[in-house]
Amino acid sequence: MSENKTAPTNVNPREFITAVPHRTRRADSEVLLRMMEEVSGQPATMWGPTIVGFGTYHYKYDSGREGDAAAIGFSPRTANLALYGLTVAPSAKDLLLRLGKHKLGASCLYVNKLADTDLGALRQLALDGYRHMMDEVHHPA
Repeated sequence: MSENKTAPTNVNPREFITAVPHRTRRADSEVLLRMMEEVSGQPATMWGPTIVGFGTYHYKYDSGREGDAAAIGFSPRTANLALYGLTVAPSAKDLLLRLGKHKLGASCLYVNKLADTDLGALRQLALDGYRHMMDEVHHPA
């Protein structure tokens, strides 16, 4: 099996965010960093060169591939903010209706800027996503 390309690094997430060139993405990233640290109770960790993650869970697929990943996280991309782990909890469907302007990918939630979203709904998505990954996925009953 090949090693995962996205793994924790020793890069300081705050230094990464400070270097984000787009002013709005940088400011939104600072908000997301505080929010996700608060809801997860975990410090931010860089996963690969561009993902700021919080908490870790272990996965194992039927194929035998396994590894570790951030429970929740985000990446300030040029075109948008990619949010990870926020659409996995059963409550996500209803919360996404309240969220505001967004797009969904295979496993990501994309927003252009936090000003387009309901921050209360986003916070709850992060909290529920984190709890789901840690309680249901990482520690299945």
